[in-house]
Amino acid sequence: MRSKVFILLPFLVASLFYQCGKDGSSGGLSISGKINNAGSMQVYLDKVGISPTSANLVVGKADADASGNFKLSFPQKLSEGIYRLRVGEQKMNLILDGKESDITVNGDLAKLNQFDYEVTGSASSTTYRNILQKLVSRQLRAEDIRTFVDTTSNPLTGVYVAVQSLGNNTSMMDIHEKAKARMVAAYPGTTYKDDYEAHLASIKQAAVNPGGGNGFNFVEEGNRQPAPDIKLPSPNGKEFALSDLKGKVVLLDFWASWCRPCRMENPNVVRIYNQYKDKGFTVFSVSLDGVDSRQMAAMQNDPKMVREATNDAKKKWKEAIAQDGLVWDYHVSDLKKWECEPARQYGVSSIPRTFMIDKEGKIAAVNLRGAEQIEETLKKLL
Repeated sequence: MRSKVFILLPFLVASLFYQCGKDGSSGGLSISGKINNAGSMQVYLDKVGISPTSANLVVGKADADASGNFKLSFPQKLSEGIYRLRVGEQKMNLILDGKESDITVNGDLAKLNQFDYEVTGSASSTTYRNILQKLVSRQLRAEDIRTFVDTTSNPLTGVYVAVQSLGNNTSMMDIHEKAKARMVAAYPGTTYKDDYEAHLASIKQAAVNPGGGNGFNFVEEGNRQPAPDIKLPSPNGKEFALSDLKGKVVLLDFWASWCRPCRMENPNVVRIYNQYKDKGFTVFSVSLDGVDSRQMAAMQNDPKMVREATNDAKKKWKEAIAQDGLVWDYHVSDLKKWECEPARQYGVSSIPRTFMIDKEGKIAAVNLRGAEQIEETLKKLL
């Protein structure tokens, strides 16, 4: 009899755990919907960290039917946090407060990364989608982000929007600190606190060590280092070399079409380019669009799939150039994403990342953000 109690007790405890949500309400969580063009694909739900380099935890998986309908069922409510619905290489984020019971997601596979989807049953997720849509269309300024962080009902949404939109801009650290303070006040003991602090520390470290910890130290007082040459094709196949621009002041800009902070920064670069392009200044843009070896492995290195994915990445690169008005000639990429050789040469571990190169081809400044910073440095070099 004793052995039976020992066996049954864990079962009873588990039953109570699965039937009761954090707020004491019964029932679990269902996430369902239809993703067009995702027929028979696997749909994953990950719990993700704040930093782009944080480890992610798979918490659920479902198979979509031939029409793209799917359903993820959980016997208990998921704890508050940042989650990611992942279908192939496409992803969309959900911000949960731990009280949701029935979430519905509908969209098209190709448009998930563009925040073009519908989500019901999770108010914070809808708010997140709406604000990111405005970010992508460049309708928001830094002050708008500050206001959002101060006023959003779910502080986790404020935190993730700050991380997604501000990039490595150290001049916006006060926004990050406000976001962190609101999150900790709302969720005492949250593991996101340590994750966020580590992310902010990496931003500060990048500002004093722009080489990303890879041994690069391009800017020393009174001893500027030569800029490593870059020679890669443009979208139309013509090769451009950074060294060909010696005699001009050049802003070397690492970016990507999928990088929201990059897209937000582009209007500043465009303004400075238009103002100084006839005074010996230009921009040399290196895109980290493309397909890396990890993605190729996921495609089992199938030549057709890799080719199609690469062509799609190239198309998005070209579209972003046109959409953001990046009218200078010097746009290059090897379409290898983070495995891009120039990114390795320059120790680039996050984007946007800029290097101001003087007329002698030496690096004079690193990680300039905002029109004022760029212009202040540029005036000293022209």
